[in-house]
Amino acid sequence: MAVARDLLVLLRLRDFRRLLAVRLLSQSADGVYQVALAAYVVFSPERQASPAAIASAMAVLLLPYSLIGPFAGVFLDRWSRRQILLYGNLLRAVLAGLTALLIVAGLPDWLFYASALSVTAVNRFVLACLSAVLPRVVDEERLVTANSLSPTAGTLAATAGGGLAFMVRLAGGSSDAAVVLLGAALYLSAALAALRLARELLGPEPGRQRPGLRAAVSGTARELAAGLAHLAERRPASRALAAMGLMRFCYGALTVMVLMLCRYAWSGPGAGPGDASTSDGMALLGLAVTLSGAGFFAAAVLTPWAAGRLGPRRWIVACAAAAAVLEPALGLTFAPGPVLAAAFVLGAATQGAKIATDTVVQSTVDDAYRGRVFSLYDMLFNIAFVAAAGFAALILPPDGRSAALVGVVALVYAAVAVAMGRPHHGEGERRGGVSRETRRTPGDGTRE
Repeated sequence: MAVARDLLVLLRLRDFRRLLAVRLLSQSADGVYQVALAAYVVFSPERQASPAAIASAMAVLLLPYSLIGPFAGVFLDRWSRRQILLYGNLLRAVLAGLTALLIVAGLPDWLFYASALSVTAVNRFVLACLSAVLPRVVDEERLVTANSLSPTAGTLAATAGGGLAFMVRLAGGSSDAAVVLLGAALYLSAALAALRLARELLGPEPGRQRPGLRAAVSGTARELAAGLAHLAERRPASRALAAMGLMRFCYGALTVMVLMLCRYAWSGPGAGPGDASTSDGMALLGLAVTLSGAGFFAAAVLTPWAAGRLGPRRWIVACAAAAAVLEPALGLTFAPGPVLAAAFVLGAATQGAKIATDTVVQSTVDDAYRGRVFSLYDMLFNIAFVAAAGFAALILPPDGRSAALVGVVALVYAAVAVAMGRPHHGEGERRGGVSRETRRTPGDGTRE
């Protein structure tokens, strides 16, 4: 009820409503576009999807966040932010339309991936801009609430967009190109919604002295290096981040396995878009995504209580240990029911560990370095997922059934539990370290 009350207060602010509309339309388009890409790469009848193709798609979707993200602020302080929202969404609408044409024409894969990479690269600027301009439309008293609710609403919009894409493709038998065009239409709607905001409203302030572009980029690189050096001196934070990176790696490898199971083991090879077997595989993939999201939500509810009693480090141990036991018990069956149950369990374990890691980093890193450390955290989070996809591409058979991958992932989870279970010298454990309102970190709406 408190959340609903806070949201109603914010919605009385006209410019906040307009900015929120841009976010919701933009991130719902992201959800549609990403599901359309996944469906094209994995479920298109004319393509024999492989773990390598899935790894390439994940690299396209995630690497721009890792490589461009830390430097986005350099440009946000120079360009009109309203125009970034306008032209960024217009450009994504055009590029998504181009992606649809490439799908229809059946042109070489590198052109398709180049188009998709361009869309997600622009997305990094748009999401960073949406976060940067919140103080321009919300007063300081309500800023914390806005920072909590607005990105969460964006994440829900992205999830809803993905669900819409699944339903459109399954219910109407629509092609992947048609679903991509739906995403393009939503990007265009987000651009038009940005026009309702005054051009000068979102900044930056005119006439402000700024370093040159080259100096700003090199300065950002130096600051990231300083943040990395500071992190190396904070053992609790560096250990928690290493554990989180390994758990994210496990989650990524299992994601590729589930995609392959949905495409082949649970659909049947060579099935076309209108075949019941392929529709079943798509439906099971949608259910896996939903259950994993439910696991994230369960972790958000449970973690404040559990980490408050155990302490953040011991809660990470508990999450990793639970995953080490339950992942092979459920996953080695390679049957839909147990694997879908594993999707929920691993979603809860991964998100529970992430919330605890956020808290450890926030409480042990000096405030002057916190932003840079969280930028590095974003990079680690996404690079670990892409590396996991590459690992899965090397080890998975075409149908996705790999006892070796399940076993390796279980061993990694167990190693994380053992390593985090050993308190190092000077590393105390503070109970009650997780609040019910976790802070947002750089990375915005793509973070769980």
